[in-house]
Amino acid sequence: MDRDWGGKTGSGGAASEMYQNIDRRERLSKLALETIDLSKDPYFMRNHLGQFECKLCLTLHNSEANYLAHTQGKRHQQNLARRAAMQAKEASIQPQPLQKKVTPRKTIKIGRPGYRVTRQRDPHSRQRSLLFQIEYPEIEENLQPRFRFMSAFEQRVEPIDKNYVYLLFAAEPYETIAFKIPNLEVDKSSDKFFSHWSQENKMYTLQLFFKDRAGPRPNAPAAANTPAGPRLHPHHPSAENPRPNPLNPLGLQAVTAETAGPQAMPPPPQRAPASTGANGVPMGHPPPPPPPPPPPRP
Repeated sequence: MDRDWGGKTGSGGAASEMYQNIDRRERLSKLALETIDLSKDPYFMRNHLGQFECKLCLTLHNSEANYLAHTQGKRHQQNLARRAAMQAKEASIQPQPLQKKVTPRKTIKIGRPGYRVTRQRDPHSRQRSLLFQIEYPEIEENLQPRFRFMSAFEQRVEPIDKNYVYLLFAAEPYETIAFKIPNLEVDKSSDKFFSHWSQENKMYTLQLFFKDRAGPRPNAPAAANTPAGPRLHPHHPSAENPRPNPLNPLGLQAVTAETAGPQAMPPPPQRAPASTGANGVPMGHPPPPPPPPPPPRP
């Protein structure tokens, strides 16, 4: 018999809203487990109690579905954005990766090249210079020799001496040669330091000048304490006849009794006789008084 109330046998009652939400979450969790691989999640961990942990948010979950629901939440998404910003900031501070090392090419050496070294000195600036001429007749095509300076602390052949440096020349397939030169400052101006490679003669030329550290020229006269006048030619007339001294126009030399002795003193000058007038009185003097009158006679 049909009844208007109740439910048909085996059909079950109508599902409430709460049971509908539970059923929807279960279906979504099953679908997520099929599409998402939790083994590749760096923040998913299962502890010894059988629970699931999120290492990023430090939360505990009873099931995988609960963990997947947590990953879609606001808290987990904010922590993911914060972690990405921090990693991007640290990446800009980290040092750059090392560049790939260039391995030297291994070739069969045919020996040392011929060379010629010339020591020179500039006649004007008195700078010492060295001229290197290296011959590379069997150099490889489209290749130019190279040079560089090497300090005494880089080499391992001779004892270290900081007073010298080494000038190296290299070109394939010849052996690298080095010259030991003084450790002085090199003049790097364009007209004092230059190199040239002659493709026709197969000769590499390098010339360098050392900056002058020896002071004035060796043949230069020493400077006097008092200012000197212009130097005269030896055949100049003023060189043999010097200018007279205005205080001693005759060029007389003072002689004293201490230096010349008593016999060397010149005699005193004698006065010339004065001229006299008609009355026998020297001119320029007043006349003498008249003689007294004679006494009267008795």
